[in-house]
Amino acid sequence: MATSLWPGLAAVRNLLTHVHSRLRASCTAVPHLNFHSSLALPAKNWERKNRKVYPPQLPHEPRRPVEVYHCRRQIKYSKDKMWYLAKMIRGLTFDQAVAQLQFNDKKGAKVMLEVLLEAQEMAVRNHNLEYRSNLYVAESFSGKGQYLKRLRYHGRGMFGIMDRVYCHYFVKLVEGSPPIEKKTTGLDQAKEYVQSLRNRTIIHAL
Repeated sequence: MATSLWPGLAAVRNLLTHVHSRLRASCTAVPHLNFHSSLALPAKNWERKNRKVYPPQLPHEPRRPVEVYHCRRQIKYSKDKMWYLAKMIRGLTFDQAVAQLQFNDKKGAKVMLEVLLEAQEMAVRNHNLEYRSNLYVAESFSGKGQYLKRLRYHGRGMFGIMDRVYCHYFVKLVEGSPPIEKKTTGLDQAKEYVQSLRNRTIIHAL
């Protein structure tokens, strides 16, 4: 019974060898075809903004400033701790943001400094930025990454669940000086709120 299986196994092996050789021949004939088992992950939305192409500008239009979108994903750090650092440098010039991060001893500050320097290099290399320091941090925020569940063992056969947390950091650098924000006091905000209440109207009334 065992000897009768050998012809069938040999036929299957010959068939697989023939199919494999045909596939290799087809790949060689057409260079742009390539059989592989890995899938190319699509670019994320944040990085995809760097590929946006604007229409040509007219001579009388002001020059469009350089915009660079950059991020780092799956950082072994808490998104809440990263948010405080991201908020600290939001709206600052590039040199001010780098100075603030250099004198901060937190782990997230070192990661953010590397991301800012990478974004600056991208602006010079890919977006024709004239002056390296003529940038400001327009957007800076963190996001939730992958959370992995892990067990924490206790006594008497008990256990707890802990998270192995990761986060993402996103930054947008824009050419020029940061816009000057209008500073309002609490009294000004109260006056605006009262005025908005007085401006209310009843639509479709007599």
